[in-house]
Amino acid sequence: MILFRHLDSPVGTLTIAATDAGLHAIEFPRNRHPADRQGWTEGDHAVIDLAARQLDEYFAATRRAFDLPLAPRGTEFQRTVWMTLAGIGYGDTISYAQLAQRVGKPTAMRAVGAANGRNPLPIVLPCHRVIGADGSLTGFGGGLPTKQFLLQLEGALPPADDLFG
Repeated sequence: MILFRHLDSPVGTLTIAATDAGLHAIEFPRNRHPADRQGWTEGDHAVIDLAARQLDEYFAATRRAFDLPLAPRGTEFQRTVWMTLAGIGYGDTISYAQLAQRVGKPTAMRAVGAANGRNPLPIVLPCHRVIGADGSLTGFGGGLPTKQFLLQLEGALPPADDLFG
């Protein structure tokens, strides 16, 4: 049984879901690719508590990396892409082409981009750190304002109100 609960955050109310196997999902309020919630039950779980604490620390700018048991559901290719995201450092960004290279599929940028877009564990597996080759902010399941906020939080973008940035 997948348990979930809601967490208030600076980017809106997140839904965190987990089982004994690990963290299954983190969803934004208006997620582009929401999880199939059939069989989900609202409740508490130690993995959810740990994820909530680490997310709170991340938003408070006191956590740069996550240490959570992960159990995302997807194809082998998707899981490979998602786990590769974990190697993008806090405050760093890479392009979709660079992500495809890291996955070992340099000509599969569209497939890598599609897998990136279906990442069920955003923030923890930092798909927001993947941007266009020209530095533009491109699609993000939580919306571009959320992507911009996360990158600004990490220092990868200057703050929006920084007149000298």
